Amino acid sequence: MNKLTLTSCMAGNADPFVKKLTEYLATKLQLPMTSTLDISWQEREQKFDNSEIEICWICGLPYAWKADSTGSEVELLATPVLKASRYQNKAVYYSDIMVPTQSHIKTFDDLQGASWAYNEPNSHSGSYLMRSHLAAQGLDSRYLGKVIESGAHQESIKMLLNGAVDASAIDSWVFELELANNPSLATKLRVIETLGPSGFPPFIISKKVPEHLRQTLRSAMLAMDKDPLGREILDSVKISHFTQSGDKDYDSIREMAKLAQQVEWSK
Repeated sequence: MNKLTLTSCMAGNADPFVKKLTEYLATKLQLPMTSTLDISWQEREQKFDNSEIEICWICGLPYAWKADSTGSEVELLATPVLKASRYQNKAVYYSDIMVPTQSHIKTFDDLQGASWAYNEPNSHSGSYLMRSHLAAQGLDSRYLGKVIESGAHQESIKMLLNGAVDASAIDSWVFELELANNPSLATKLRVIETLGPSGFPPFIISKKVPEHLRQTLRSAMLAMDKDPLGREILDSVKISHFTQSGDKDYDSIREMAKLAQQVEWSK
């Protein structure tokens, strides 16, 4: 292949890391590689699906959909393991239901009638996980008040801060990165419930990339934490190391998605 392209469908605050990762792998492996980050995440995913991009960092739910499709051409490449102790050295993350610190809402039961923001419809942490949680309790979106699609976890956080909504489910790692940039968030928002853990979003690669090259990339990512420059790049985004996930690690997400089908967001 003449060139490999890497992209991300993660939150925007991960883009600088993706750029550094691409540069690191290109230099380490002496491979022509580039990152595509100047278009919307929807366009990035479409280009991956169209084989215009070979490597994509994506939520576990759309990975499962792609892997389960007929004639699937995707393969798990490597998955980040986060540093914080709550993740117990596993490739997992959580969805934290957050409210403003001064809110009267203390528990999940207090959410009845509360306004709610979800980031986008196909997000596991921001949308499907909450719908699954509601369904498991025999509830639907009418349990909540007004429901708004924010467009991104960072936008949901802003809506919480400016009082536009009462509560939202926020990707735990996205919030960690936001908190690193703005420590005052710790005093402005609090967690009332944690959903998960769920399999962390993996990097996936097209099977059209030769197998030896897929393995070379995987080996470099799995060893990245042992290299001084690699360690520095991972530390900048609170990642401990990469591991190799298996397809079964996303079975719980598949099951939650089935349950979530019982609940549609009200408009």
